[in-house]
Amino acid sequence: MNTKLKLGVLCSGRGTDLQSIIDAIADGKLDAQIAIVLTDKPNVMALERAARAGIKNLCIDRKSFEDQLSFEAKILNELRAAEVELVILAGFMRILSPTFVRAYKDRIMNIHPSLLPSFPGAHAHRDVLAYGVKVSGCTVHFVDEGTDSGPIILQAAVKVWEDDDEESLAARVLEQEHIIYPLAIQLYAQGRLSIEGRRVKIL
Repeated sequence: MNTKLKLGVLCSGRGTDLQSIIDAIADGKLDAQIAIVLTDKPNVMALERAARAGIKNLCIDRKSFEDQLSFEAKILNELRAAEVELVILAGFMRILSPTFVRAYKDRIMNIHPSLLPSFPGAHAHRDVLAYGVKVSGCTVHFVDEGTDSGPIILQAAVKVWEDDDEESLAARVLEQEHIIYPLAIQLYAQGRLSIEGRRVKIL
């Protein structure tokens, strides 16, 4: 009987974080299986990555739905049909409604390209460089009803160099994302994460 943690991965673009999870599973570093990959846009690389790995994948195009509610209802139906236990946001560029978050309370993870709570939102690298901080990084967190505000699981720091632009900083941060995201999911799969208020304890 297969008892591996079933993941549902939501993507919007290239799917590099998705690939890091696929690779970690293949390398035996992550005791989980990806039950389904869903995107909100057609013809994105994430769908190709899933197909290459033999993973069920589907585009649920936001433009095909009248409103956020019906769009999210379709996603939830697919996740439930695939018996997904943990939802992974991997470059999913949409804010989830409180209704969606409640449906998978404490069972949605996201990775953000800054050291939260600093620099939330869609333009983290731009904001980091504009502010002039010397250290940035990435954060894996549980998703709550706010934006990039859920309890923090893991973080990795990256130095910001004087000659960095958004592209060079993003590339170094992405390397760390690909390390800590599969690790955070593995901690969850092992039952080693405990949420106590704003804090996530690693058991």
